[in-house]
Amino acid sequence: MDFGWILIAIIAGLVLWVYVDFMFGRKKHLASAKTNTLPVRESNLAIFAEGPKLFDDLFSELKNAKQHIHILFYIVQDDKISQEFLNILKQKGKDGVEVRLMVDWVGSGLKRKTINSLKAAGVEFAYSQMPKLPFLFYSSQVRNHRKITVIDGNTAYLGGFNIGEEYNNHDPKLSPWRDYHLKMTGEGVSDLQSEFLEDWHAAAKVNLLQNIGYFPALKKGAIRHQIVPTEGILLEEMMSDLISNAKTSIFIGTPYFIPSKRVFNLLRDAIKRGVSVTVLVPLVSDHALVKEASYPYLRTLIKDGAEVYQFLNGFYHAKVLLVDDEVCDVGTANFDKRSMFLNYELNCLIYDDDFIKKIKLILTEDILNSRKAALDDFNRSFLKEKAASTISYFL
Repeated sequence: MDFGWILIAIIAGLVLWVYVDFMFGRKKHLASAKTNTLPVRESNLAIFAEGPKLFDDLFSELKNAKQHIHILFYIVQDDKISQEFLNILKQKGKDGVEVRLMVDWVGSGLKRKTINSLKAAGVEFAYSQMPKLPFLFYSSQVRNHRKITVIDGNTAYLGGFNIGEEYNNHDPKLSPWRDYHLKMTGEGVSDLQSEFLEDWHAAAKVNLLQNIGYFPALKKGAIRHQIVPTEGILLEEMMSDLISNAKTSIFIGTPYFIPSKRVFNLLRDAIKRGVSVTVLVPLVSDHALVKEASYPYLRTLIKDGAEVYQFLNGFYHAKVLLVDDEVCDVGTANFDKRSMFLNYELNCLIYDDDFIKKIKLILTEDILNSRKAALDDFNRSFLKEKAASTISYFL
């Protein structure tokens, strides 16, 4: 057997292994994924769309922590803004505050030396979603994409921002970075605390959920909302329900528009029944092939009558789904297959008219900083689109 046939056999074996690993890994994932629905809560909310303003507020609250700090990010870089963030955590740890930091195993950019310095200062650290046997490939694809910060059990944050210089408008290609992040006080904070502690239990093998000290009594706030955690399941169903029930309008803001077949068909059905559909995506991309993966969907929607906008003022990374100006979804989940079927995500459904008006002002500003796209803006590139379509599940 010559080298060429040996190479073909090796490649075929790898493809077969990946396929079998993924199929059985997915089956195991679905069997164990959490599917409980959390109740509608009443809290106070604020929204941030700019990294510098978010970090100023977040860092100030962290410095004022008295008892415990629980943080989960998909990405914490090892750069200037990250060191400022980590130095705050180390100082709080030295001051006797309980500090727990969890990052995604794939997403995080922290060096071993940095992690050791955190531990030396009293900060408890854990990697979330480390790949493991027997389904090594599948488990490497299931990422914890959530972003949760809970301070003293009464102040919390969730949304699209991570910790790094690009999120603080210091990336020459992607600045300014546009994203949406929520700050919460009130009874909904307990749900975010529970979600963090469940993920901490899975990652660190330490169960703190029964510790009542992490769940202080919380007053109701003014804004009705519902926290929606998903684990590669339920997100497609949630988006499908929102789109199916739309009567007048749907607004989607996302950096990656790669919907499932079911969700895409429901969007097309909504247009046919007279619902206006608007999609906002970035002009520039931060990952290879994600633009090409979106092109077939966006071309079809434009032909159907949807309006598609491309954001011009930096990079648009926000995740929002607004239906009929009555319910607004803001969180960590992108409008793509990876968020729907693989990642651990965390979203917040908002049912308050006044707060939705605040969000609409931000959306209006972002549309003004965009251009309306035409079919020619998504010219077909057969090879790139074919490659992107083949791996769209993992983009």
